[in-house]
Amino acid sequence: MAYTFHHATLANGLTVIAEVDQAAHSAAAGFFVKTGARDEERADMGVSHFLEHMMFKGTATLSAEDLNKAFDKIGAKNNAFTSNELTCFYAHTLPEALPRALDLLGTMMRPALNDADFGTEKGVILEEIAMYKDNPFWVLYEAATERHFGEHPLSHRVLGTTETITALPQSRMKRYFDQRYSADNTVVSLAGRLDFNSCVELIEKRCGTWQTTRVARDTSRPGLAGGEFTLHDEKVNRGYVLALCDGPSIDDERKYAAGILAQILGMPDNSRLHWALIETGIAEDAQTSFDAHNGFGEYSFFATGEPERIDEIWSILKLQLDGLSDSLVQDDIDRLLNKFITAATTGGERPHDRMHRLGMLWTYLGKYLPLEAELDRLAKVTLSDLRDVARDFPLRPVTIGRLMPKAT
Repeated sequence: MAYTFHHATLANGLTVIAEVDQAAHSAAAGFFVKTGARDEERADMGVSHFLEHMMFKGTATLSAEDLNKAFDKIGAKNNAFTSNELTCFYAHTLPEALPRALDLLGTMMRPALNDADFGTEKGVILEEIAMYKDNPFWVLYEAATERHFGEHPLSHRVLGTTETITALPQSRMKRYFDQRYSADNTVVSLAGRLDFNSCVELIEKRCGTWQTTRVARDTSRPGLAGGEFTLHDEKVNRGYVLALCDGPSIDDERKYAAGILAQILGMPDNSRLHWALIETGIAEDAQTSFDAHNGFGEYSFFATGEPERIDEIWSILKLQLDGLSDSLVQDDIDRLLNKFITAATTGGERPHDRMHRLGMLWTYLGKYLPLEAELDRLAKVTLSDLRDVARDFPLRPVTIGRLMPKAT
């Protein structure tokens, strides 16, 4: 691929990075702020996501309507997201519209945060929380995460709770914004057909006065509380089981083997769980995922089916976990690597995807990792690597939760 990497740091610590391809037909930009639910005080749970909403409500010079119309005028695909560890605001445009998109993104990153919008948007967030309470997976996942991480802020819900959002004052959001949305806690990621030096000049003009706060994050591996529990809900008519256990962190080379191991066990089709549970008609859904984060990693195992078969489903899932390491063969790796490489290469052709990958990795690791290098590292994973990571991070769930219909 014809992408070349560029990097600059403004005097205030704001990082600008780019993968430039002058043959691309589009360009993308994203402001990545290293802040999320894990960085909140427990009483302020949900403020990161709430703040993401407020960023679209206008600035001292532009109303929310002005911002929306301006992005529409240049044909930009723009949006944002918040996770436990970062918040991102992005736009994907034609190359000639990128300077305007960058200027708009930089402008909205310093929102008005006025009282009227704060009150209105609080109602929107509360409705969103209520909506997620109707999603069985999220009900179970949030309950499991709270038990899994205990008092550690990784137990925080991204949306917050009805209680924390209702009680959150505008002054606490403003304080959080001033601490976390600083120049040295933000990365601007660019990709596609663009003039890097011109983009840096534009960003310097728009963002060069942002303050530096030297805010930090505790990335030590959290202790895990764990345990088994069962929830009952009159709104559900299926049974659900979710289990969590520890895995390698994002700066650990074993993450590649862990990712492959999780897919062998429970990717949506042609996996161990698919053949043991789905094809046999025992379960309706059965999947495994692995996610690497700052200081820790997390395996999750999920299945759903008839309530009276949940214990059977869990027994079979547990049997697959226990026997996975000994059952591995080279063909497991070969099949998955071809899928990974195809998906990564296809995504690598889109500036939007490259911008997100570049920004997320730099926000997590503070360094550049070319896509080609990562694919090469994946291709070198061996059966021994898979067995080693299964030994170092045993697939023995620390937390096991069930969600069942309310007993009649």
